[in-house]
Formats: sequence, C-alpha cells, structure tokens
Amino acid sequence: MKIVIVGCTHAGTAAAVQVLKDHPEASVTIYERDDNISFLSCGIYLYLGGKVNHLEDMFYSSPADLTKLGAVIKTKHNVLKIDAKQKSLQVVDMTSGQVFDDTYDKLIMTTGSNVVVPPIFGIDESKVLLCKTYQQAQEIYRTAEGNKRIAIIGAGYIGTELSESYANTNHEVTLFQSHDQILNNYISKPMSDRTVALLEEHGVKGLLNHKVTAFTGNDDGELVIETTQGDFTADLAIVGTGFVPSTELLRGQVEMDQHGAIIINDYVQTSDPDIYAAGDSCVVNFNPTGRSAYTPLATNAVRQGALAGINVFGDLQRYMGTQATSAMQLFNHTLATTGLTLAMAHKADIPAEQVTYQGNWRPDYMPDTDLLTIELIYNPENRKILGAQFLSAHEVAQSANALSIAIQNGNTIDDLAFVDMLFSPNFDEPFNYLNLVAQMAIEQERQAERHQPRITAYGDWAKQNDQTLQAENKV
Repeated sequence: MKIVIVGCTHAGTAAAVQVLKDHPEASVTIYERDDNISFLSCGIYLYLGGKVNHLEDMFYSSPADLTKLGAVIKTKHNVLKIDAKQKSLQVVDMTSGQVFDDTYDKLIMTTGSNVVVPPIFGIDESKVLLCKTYQQAQEIYRTAEGNKRIAIIGAGYIGTELSESYANTNHEVTLFQSHDQILNNYISKPMSDRTVALLEEHGVKGLLNHKVTAFTGNDDGELVIETTQGDFTADLAIVGTGFVPSTELLRGQVEMDQHGAIIINDYVQTSDPDIYAAGDSCVVNFNPTGRSAYTPLATNAVRQGALAGINVFGDLQRYMGTQATSAMQLFNHTLATTGLTLAMAHKADIPAEQVTYQGNWRPDYMPDTDLLTIELIYNPENRKILGAQFLSAHEVAQSANALSIAIQNGNTIDDLAFVDMLFSPNFDEPFNYLNLVAQMAIEQERQAERHQPRITAYGDWAKQNDQTLQAENKV
C-alpha cells in the first residue's frame, strides 16, 4: 500500500511512526513545506522565558529519524494540488522549483493550522510578529532581546504563556484581549478574573475589552497600538489571536465544517474513504457535548495521527474523542481545565449547574498548604460531569486528567463523590478535594429539590457540613 502524508508536525509524525511500526513493508511518502518536522510550538514560551536553553530541543523527531524507520521524507516540498478522484498530487520542490506529480492509495492529511491574521491595519509592520513556527520563534527571540516593552495581542494559551515568559525576563508586558476575560475558550469569567489578578501581581498589565484596530508608528520610533479604548505604545507586538485550519487543498472534495476544518468519522476517516485527517486540519469529537468541534491542541493531534496510521489499514481502532484537557504553569501556579465551562454548556443548550470549591488542598495542620479553587460543571438532569477548572499554587494538573476520564466514561457527581481516592495528610484530606466538590454538587441538587437556595461556593457547603468535616479531619 502506498501512503502519502501531507504535513509533518505532531499528527504527521505520529501517523508515520504508527504506520511503519505496524507495517514496515508499507510505502510511506511525506511532503513537508518546512525544512524541519515535529516542532513543539507550545514550548516557544519556555524558550523565550529561559526555561529551555535551546529552541532545537522543541523538536522530538527529525527527517533522519523517519528515514531510518523507512519513510521517504521530502522537506521543502509544497503540495500545490490534490485530485481526490484521481488520487493524485501535484508537488513543487521549493529548492529547485521542479514541479512533479505523485499518486497514493491512502492519503493522510496533517496540514495543521495557520495563525489567524486579523484584518488590522498595519499588521505587516516590522515590529508586529506572529508566533507559531520555528522560524517565527527565532525571530521573536532575536527581536525581543533589544525591546523592553512588549505588547501581546490575544489572551489565549499562547498569549497568556508569552506574557509570563516576558514578565520573567524583565520586560514590560501589556496583554490586550478583545473579550471581557482571558482564555475564554477554556475557563470561566471568575476563573479568568483570578488569573488576571495573578498576572497583574507579577507585572503583566491586562487590558480586557480592548480590541486592537490598527498598528502604526510615531515620530519617536515607537509602535502605536490603536484599540477601541485608546492608543498605547510599545517596542514590539506579538499577535496570538488563534488558529485556522489549513485545508485549502481539499476544499470542495471532502466535507468540512464552518471553520474549514475537515470532518472525520470515528476512525478519523473523511467523507472520502481513501483520505484520513488528523490534527489541526480537522475537527475533534468533543465528548462533553457529543458533537464535533474545532480544538487545535497537540494532544488531539498526536492521538488522531496515530489512529490515522492504524486505520488506513481498516476500521481497527475507534477514536475515543476528547475533553480538550489542558494545563499551563503560570507564575508557579497551575491552571488546568477539562470539558465545558458553565457558559459553554449553556451556549451549547446543555442543562448545566456549577459549584465552586475553595479550600486548602491538604490539612491546615501540615507545615504548608495552598489554596485550591475548583469549578465543577455538571448536568443536573442526568448528573453527569461536564467539565472542571482548577487553579492553585499546588500542582493539580493530574486532577484535570482524572476528571477527563470521568467525563469520557460518563461518570456522575454521585460516582465522583465517593470514588476511591487515597488519603494521607501529605496529599489531601480524608475525602479528596475531587470527592468534596462532587459532594457539594450533590448537596446543591438536594437543596434544589427542596426549593432552597443553591450552593455556589465551598464556604456555604462547609458551614452546613461542619460537624461532618470536623469528624473526618480527626481520622
């Protein structure tokens, strides 16, 4: 079987490795526009912040590695056209300029995404940079060394993480966000408020509801950032306003959603049975809603890529879908999320309620502990868990993983309230904080049945259960 892979970052690399591991006899040709593969763009902020010394460490594979496995990898080769009916491709060698044709039995599309370039006047100014690729990261690093005042446009994952990196390297950082919160696709407004306060404690100026409308220069050589709430100046601006799928090659040949992301089935197969898609070029099956969604995350890409490498040989392994579980470390705090926020659930017309746990992650009598905030979202009709967000100076990212499994398995607040979890004063209370937040949700539903005011925070619930908690803490 002749398999062609177009694009080779996370998904393409995973697909090639999987095919050649399971079927070393297969013919695998990879076309990649860049001169490198498998770049971890999510690690750029680590390099800029000095936590990683070499940007090259962000590559976890290489053309030589895939060649050793048996792939024919052609970097600096751009696919110009795909004819799905003829199962053919037109390719240009970007070094020599030679244009040639190729064919495939099965095609795996892992063309990824592009940075959204907003229609802002002056976006092509030399002091305005984008952030995704290896080359862009190199340019940002070189340019930022000689610039003190950094403006970050867009407060998604990339923008928020870059803000921390620059604040930690003695830059003056202003974070511009057009919404009334940051990370609006991942966390709630209250959790955003807590995170913005954390940023500001460490010198990052967060400007919410500030939509950037233009970039210009002034007589002093400064970059002027024009917004809906006034003008600001900086030495350098970095734009991180999201991603769009790179799927032009298959437009009109396979089914796509409103974003232009390729629609896939449970075996990451497109509407063309000989074409598979993985990574930022396609949708995910989003389990909390039971619908497809566009969620460009590296975790989704590697899983879908591996599944494409398996399923080109038949419907062998079903795609489990995703909860879009993710986390970041922000000024020694962990911010982790999985599934839906309350606002996202309501937007999707899913019945949803929320409880908020705020307490220490382990007993007060221990030498030290930290405040932990958990927002748990659940469906009051079937009591299934829909999502959760965590924020603490304690490392709680693995708790997001635990709740990701609960959402994946369709577990309820009743399951979570009494599921077996370890107890040691070194790690938690007799009831783990995941048990406790679920018990809050159960109590909230009991009160709703009695038409009493709903519990909204841990303090209200703890007061009502004070005697029980005191008894437990003596164990």
